[in-house]
Amino acid sequence: MQTELAAAYRDSHEGREAEDILRKCVHCGFCTATCPTYQLLGDELDGPRGRIYLIKGMLEGEPVSASTRLHLDRCLSCRACETTCPSGVRYGRLADIGRGLLDERLPRPFMQRMQRWLIGELFSRSILFGLLLRLGQSLRALLPALFPAALAGKLPATVAAAGDWPAARHARRMLVLQGCVQPALSPRTNAAAARVLDRLGISLLPISGAGCCGALRYHLDQHAAGLNDMRRVIDACWPMIEAGQVEAIVITASGCGSMLKDYREVLAQDPLYAKKANKFSNLCIDLGELLGRDAALLAQLTQLAEGAPTRRLAYHPPCSLQHGQQSRGQVERVLAACGVVLTPVADSHLCCGSAGTYSLLQPTLSEQLRQNKLQALQAGAPEEIVTANIGCQSHLQAASALPVSHWIDALERQLDQAAALRKTTHHGE
Repeated sequence: MQTELAAAYRDSHEGREAEDILRKCVHCGFCTATCPTYQLLGDELDGPRGRIYLIKGMLEGEPVSASTRLHLDRCLSCRACETTCPSGVRYGRLADIGRGLLDERLPRPFMQRMQRWLIGELFSRSILFGLLLRLGQSLRALLPALFPAALAGKLPATVAAAGDWPAARHARRMLVLQGCVQPALSPRTNAAAARVLDRLGISLLPISGAGCCGALRYHLDQHAAGLNDMRRVIDACWPMIEAGQVEAIVITASGCGSMLKDYREVLAQDPLYAKKANKFSNLCIDLGELLGRDAALLAQLTQLAEGAPTRRLAYHPPCSLQHGQQSRGQVERVLAACGVVLTPVADSHLCCGSAGTYSLLQPTLSEQLRQNKLQALQAGAPEEIVTANIGCQSHLQAASALPVSHWIDALERQLDQAAALRKTTHHGE
């Protein structure tokens, strides 16, 4: 795609980066076939190709309007189009650049700015979000204009206890970020990951003080605040990284994982953090990728007695994992190796509608996508739905009659069941 940048962007790093991305687009339209919003709305401007044209026009100096913002806001940033694109167009990065530049040229109305600022402040701070969770219904009654019914999905009535965190007793050590909303919404996830890894001879060490990975505010067009969140995460982990005391940074929330692995790109122009960000991103690994390396050992640990009941699960692979991190099939292979029966799920490449804060800012489209996703997940009559991202988990659970959990929870239960059966068999001999 030929592009003539306006003078204001010609010499900027973001302008040159955007131009390089635009030049790879060949207008083929393959991306529209996998774009959730295009499938729902049927509008070219609500698909990747149309949004690329909008961003191109903005970079070339064409006027922008509220309509420009509407179509860019409707984008889920699911990045399914990147998986489909035969030319390797980095649409997600282009959308981030475009939204940031649009915000500079056409500031949002005051109430929209306040809404986004409040979401960024509340949801990126784990203590504040924990308080929000505890206040629950009373807080929703106080802020109906800012947080409609979509917020209910973020505030479950009960939260499963984390359980014990094993002591650091192994030579192999890895870090895990606590994140911003996961400690309150699903404290069991990281603890379950630590217990499973402990059985494999790996100690998982929680990092305090890191806070939000930066994805939330960065994708709310609060780029400066998001970059500061990223720098804080690196600073919190850096002493152990620099000392060579950890071999990896384990990701249990795939939405954070996409951002953490992109630090190397987003902070590439930061003279103080570019090298640190590159090393940090290189250490990041999704939990499914990590356990995939030990699938054979896990299969032995979860081997059940003949005739023992097996669990039927429907797995929802988050967009941030399959499209953002380009990691597909790992979780499914681990679960299948451990005796879990995975039910078929149609159109598993499509977004569930959570997409970070999208379910709050675009509730109508989000609910349509969730309804479609739940129909697909429930079609195979599973006992439970599992996923790999806290946003998807809470979003789906809000409208699901079936329990929805992180897949590591299901794997740990499988391990515990197998251990109990072995113990029973041993005592019976």
